[in-house]
Amino acid sequence: MKQIVFGSTGLKISRVTFGTWQLSPRFWGDVPKEDVVSALRLAHEQGINCIDTADAYGDGYAETVVGTFLRTVPRDDVVLITKVFNHFNPDTSRYPDLSPAHIRQRCEIELSRLGTDHIDVYLLHFHDPLTAPEAVTGMLDTLRKEGKIRHYGVSNFTVEQLRAYRTFGDYAVHQPPYSLLNRGIESDLLPYCQSERVGVMVYSPLHMGLLTGKYRGTESFMDFRQHHKDFKGERFRMVSEAVQGLKSMADRYHLSIYQLVLAATLAHPGIHTAVVGIKTPDQIREAAGAGDIVLERSDVCAIRQVLTIDGGNRVADAGGGRK
Repeated sequence: MKQIVFGSTGLKISRVTFGTWQLSPRFWGDVPKEDVVSALRLAHEQGINCIDTADAYGDGYAETVVGTFLRTVPRDDVVLITKVFNHFNPDTSRYPDLSPAHIRQRCEIELSRLGTDHIDVYLLHFHDPLTAPEAVTGMLDTLRKEGKIRHYGVSNFTVEQLRAYRTFGDYAVHQPPYSLLNRGIESDLLPYCQSERVGVMVYSPLHMGLLTGKYRGTESFMDFRQHHKDFKGERFRMVSEAVQGLKSMADRYHLSIYQLVLAATLAHPGIHTAVVGIKTPDQIREAAGAGDIVLERSDVCAIRQVLTIDGGNRVADAGGGRK
């Protein structure tokens, strides 16, 4: 698979990143560990070298599964990205905590869980308003000097939050939510990242499965999507119908709708890689097939127009997200 230089980090990463949010039972239900490890092995064979995880996914379960895989491949073959944010209580409750001491504690735990001596990119999962940015940055710089992390960045930050943090340190990566149904960050965050050479890895590019082409708008859900407005009622039907309308174009390119939408997402010059949630080997085959596709500009514009529903550019969602 084609690789791209990840902003100012100098790391070379695949255009598709293997995401592990699906290993959060409270969001997605139980996903067999064996299926995910098999998919990770296939992703490695297909040239997908970037893995995204977090200590919040399954309260460490996702990192444990990734660690199982990492023990089977050369460590330098993988660009490993994980995150820190939550203080976990014994009763499974959690609260925000990016205090320096907590960041160090969590980093040590994550390294052990992942079975590695370094994390390639360490992200702040969300903004913590109760900790000063300079204190957070000081600890991240210390961890980098110690060789425990190579680069650091943020996830789910607004452009102003990112701008503020970058006055204190080299926040080289941002991971925001983005899909062709949720393009709000195109107005501010993406231009800023482009001007500052910040590596951008978008999550939920298929909008939690809604843009894959497998829904008709009549389905019901047992996971967290049952409460999401885009998966209910008339809007769910409208979006599903619009996505199905892309089939003729997908057929022309000999792609699935999933691959067509993913390729159109990666057409934005400010997006380096798209994080795709994978549960099975078949899904990684389909995702890998979109990483090298170049669509005609007119077709990218047509796809974006088809998916402009209720104004399309949902600025209210920019910088947010459930992950």
